[in-house]
Amino acid sequence: MSKTALLVIDMINTYDHKDADLLLPSAGAVVPVVAALLRRARGRSLPVIYVNDNFGEWRSCRAELLDEALNGPHGSLVDPLKPDEDSLFVLKARHSAFFETPLEYLLRQQGIDQLVLTGQVTEQCVLYSALDAHIRHFEVTVPKDAVAHIHEDLARAALRMMERNMGARVCMSEDLWR
Repeated sequence: MSKTALLVIDMINTYDHKDADLLLPSAGAVVPVVAALLRRARGRSLPVIYVNDNFGEWRSCRAELLDEALNGPHGSLVDPLKPDEDSLFVLKARHSAFFETPLEYLLRQQGIDQLVLTGQVTEQCVLYSALDAHIRHFEVTVPKDAVAHIHEDLARAALRMMERNMGARVCMSEDLWR
């Protein structure tokens, strides 16, 4: 029997990076969608796993990242997406949620074989995470209204690549878990 997890990629964020001004409008649009998916996933007792950039802070941890993001100038984008006590948290150093992280081990230990990818950035971290999930034989779903982008044209191309080349299901969030 298949088991699904909701992944929230890089949404615990201070938005203190070079492309932040281009990302913020899209991030603002997806926050309520991701928040609704978090409520739905938790209501179904699905595992929720945050996979987040460590922003080069190798001594950082979940609490520090969350505190810094919540108290930053864009804390209103983070507050609705806060991890609860049951959420799992994986730090990553590069674009993919899988690259040199314990994510695959964690998923296999929990019997998870289907992933719903949400977060940012569609044409970067979400795309690379989807590819790495695909080559590890996980089924991937990407609700296109729950992923933020920097460049809309590249995001559309990335979603198309995920769907066509990786067999990912690309849908609207309302079509999940029906």
